[in-house]
Amino acid sequence: MITNPKFQIFLGSSGDFYFRLNARNGEQILSSQGYSSRANCQNGIESVKKNCADNGRFERKTASDGRFFFNLTATNGQIIGSSQMYKSAGGRDNGIEAVQRVAPAAPVEDLTAAE
Repeated sequence: MITNPKFQIFLGSSGDFYFRLNARNGEQILSSQGYSSRANCQNGIESVKKNCADNGRFERKTASDGRFFFNLTATNGQIIGSSQMYKSAGGRDNGIEAVQRVAPAAPVEDLTAAE
């Protein structure tokens, strides 16, 4: 059980580095694209911490199956991270609020350090 919100850096099966932001309850609330290096992945986390304060950086979306999700974008419009799928727009909006609340102070756990 995760006892505090945190970012986790991990390796995907392709060998790329990814991050995820977990909420206090352990739920994943944001996940990244793949990065070719650990340093680029860490820069992505810093970008989340910087951009999440701006509500306008969150793209609120509806999937083709009717579920809801969001993307967090950088100033250049690139997607930094994407949410899980939510059953309601309210759930998606709660997810955005959770990112805004926990990301700025969330510590980073590097799960690749032991690999």
